[in-house]
Formats: sequence, C-alpha cells, structure tokens
Amino acid sequence: MSNKIALIISNEYYMRVTKKSFVILTLLTPILFVVVLVLPALIMNIGSDSSVKTIAVIDRSGLYREAFTDRDDCKFIFVDDDLQQARKQHSEVTGFLYITGDLTDSLQTACYYSDRQPNSELMLDLRKQLSKYVNQKRIDSYGIPNLSEIIAESTQRVKITTVKWDKNGSEHLTSSSIAEMFGLLSALLIYMFIFAYGGMVMQGVVQEKSNRIMEILISSVRPFELMMGKIIGIALVGLTQFAIWVLIGGITMAYILPAFMPETQMSSAESVAQLSAMQQNNEFQEIVTTLMGINLMKIIVLFVLYFIGGYLLYASMFAAVGAAVDNQTDSQQFTIPITIPIILGIFVAIYATNNPDSSLAFWCSLIPFTSPIVMLVRLPFEVAWWEIVLSLIILYLSFVGTTWLSGKIYRTGILMYGKTPTWKEIWKWARYN
Repeated sequence: MSNKIALIISNEYYMRVTKKSFVILTLLTPILFVVVLVLPALIMNIGSDSSVKTIAVIDRSGLYREAFTDRDDCKFIFVDDDLQQARKQHSEVTGFLYITGDLTDSLQTACYYSDRQPNSELMLDLRKQLSKYVNQKRIDSYGIPNLSEIIAESTQRVKITTVKWDKNGSEHLTSSSIAEMFGLLSALLIYMFIFAYGGMVMQGVVQEKSNRIMEILISSVRPFELMMGKIIGIALVGLTQFAIWVLIGGITMAYILPAFMPETQMSSAESVAQLSAMQQNNEFQEIVTTLMGINLMKIIVLFVLYFIGGYLLYASMFAAVGAAVDNQTDSQQFTIPITIPIILGIFVAIYATNNPDSSLAFWCSLIPFTSPIVMLVRLPFEVAWWEIVLSLIILYLSFVGTTWLSGKIYRTGILMYGKTPTWKEIWKWARYN
C-alpha cells in the first residue's frame, strides 16, 4: 500500500470517528436496539383499549346463554328482540352477536354485526368462548363419564431436544429456531452496514466532486488511490463501530449470562435427558444454553470477513456511481441495479433458514453479490469449510475486479460535470485504457 493511500485512509478515518455524530450513534445504537425489542410490548400494554365493550347476544337457538363469561373489559347481554329492533333499542352496545341455530351443525353460523370494524382480539375471544362451549357439548353428547378429563390427560405435547456433537465427542443442546434467528440477525446487520457505509462513500465522492475539491486532489494522487483510500478508511470506521458494539455486548454477556447458564457439556445420554428436563422448567435458560452451543467466535470472525468483503465490493460500485453523477438525486437511478442483488440475497437468506443445504442457498452463498448475506444464514447450520473458503476467495477476487473496473469509471467520471451520463456512456468509460 502506497503512502498516499495510507494518508487518505487515516484522514478519512480520523475525520469521521472524531465527529460527535459518530460517538453519539455508536453509544446510542445498542440502547436503541434494546428499545426496539422492548417498545412493541410497552406500546401494546400502554396503548391497549381500557374501555369496557358490551356485546349483545341474540341467540335464536337458546343454547348458548352459558357460553359467555364477562370480563373486566367485555360484558355480555342477552336480547330476545329481532336484530333490527335490537339495533334501535340498544344503540349503546359495541356490537351484536347473532346465533341462528345449533353451532354443532356445520351449516349453522354465528354472525357479528357492528357499526365499526371489530378488532382481531375481540373476534378471537368470541370464537374462543363459543368453540370451547361447543366442543364441550359435543364431548358430553357421547355420554362417557369424565371424557373431558380423559382427553386432557391423553393430550401430551412431545418436545424433542436436539443435541450436537463437537469434534471431541462432547454434547451441546441446540435449537434450529435460535440458529435461524441468529443467522438472519447477522445477515440483516451485513445488509445495513453495506448500505450505510457504502452510502457514505458515494456521498463523500459526490460532495467532493460538487465542491470541486476533486480537481485539486487528483493533481496529487491517482483516482484509483483516492477511491481505495476512501473505501478502506470508511470500512475501518465501520469496523471500529462494530468492535465497540461487540465489546459492549461481550461485557453484558460476561456479567449477566453466567448467572443463568447451566452446564452444557455432557458425557452420556442420561445427562442429556437430565439437562433436557431441567431446560423445560426454564425457557430463558434454554435459550442461553443453546446460544452457548453455537460457535460464536467462528461466526463473529466470518461476520467480519464477509462484512469487509461485502462492503468493499459494494462500496467500490457506490464510489463509481458517486463519480458519475453531480448530486444525490441523480444517483438514485444508478443505485437501484446495485441494490437489487443484495435485496435478492435477503429473500434467499429467508428461504435458506429452512433449506440451508439447498442448491439455491449453496450457489447464492458463492455468488459474491449475495454471499455476504446468504452464507451468514447458513453458518449456524455447520457449512463445510471448503464452501466458506471458496466463497471468501470469490468474494475478494470479485472486489479486486470490481475495484479495477470502478477505478476506470472513476478516472473519467470525477471530471464530468453538468450532465447525468447514461449507462452506455458509463460502459464506455469502463473500457477506456
């Protein structure tokens, strides 16, 4: 690496990490992440409707007066009038539940009438109460004593504990759902990082070009050196931010998780059964145990490698777009083709959570434009090392090729002003010697 590239890298890095916005965003992001996880539950509790709903039940069959139980937020009244007459006399009620006959007959239905669209929670509660009552009546119709208790006792939810062997033959509890969640979270982080820091590169190039700073800079350095310096400098900013977040998360795990973490290493089938029984009594403990069964260090290292490779690949293309246009508005038409592959990677990653070894997941984890997303979803499912190495080689070689091609576009585009180029013109710039 030349001294000029190193100087540009240090300047880009120092200029961005010393900004107040960087410090504030770095410290606030973990807090915001926790808030995003907790906020929906708080909103549901705070924003829940506290008003008491009154439901008028018109039961033509006369069979369901005992089917409904009043709650603090929902009351039931029974009306013998015709539906239209009841609507006039009981305008204060929330809605009318009209039962035409015996609901054990599939041809009979219950209809809910109201002036407003009912919420799903209310309808779910009405269906649940009616279904429970109708099912109980059907059970009683068989005339078998204590049939409800027999059915309840015979219904057993079977839980299958998954155990993974490591190279030493030790056993660790695992969970497919947690592995899927962990992989998707890593893929989404890559997705956000690529767009956030790739966008920084494009924005910086456009800003320097619009301020005519570029004309001064290229008199001292080559366009390729300038582009590489900006890309790597901003990449280091992203890695610094990520390292701080990992440190905060590591401290949290080191001081909080050990209090809930049971012994995960087992030597016999009996110990597996004992640990499985213990986990059934504590779901949070099960989640912690499963996470400890995942090779977090391996995933973190590969996350960094795929983050760097994916970022460098897309940042070089974002830089080329920034060099080709004069403002952010003109850049939108050129960034759409760049975003399509990575958005496609998100969809394939969601598919790969259920089919990590499928042909589609395999090839998309090798294609450099989708591999940073798809491969991270597959990693918790124990991908072969040769696939990972081959994927990384293709990714970094593609970065070199794309950077070389983007550098040729960069060389011509940084001096073009006043006109938005076409795709044909950009292709010509890439073919210039």
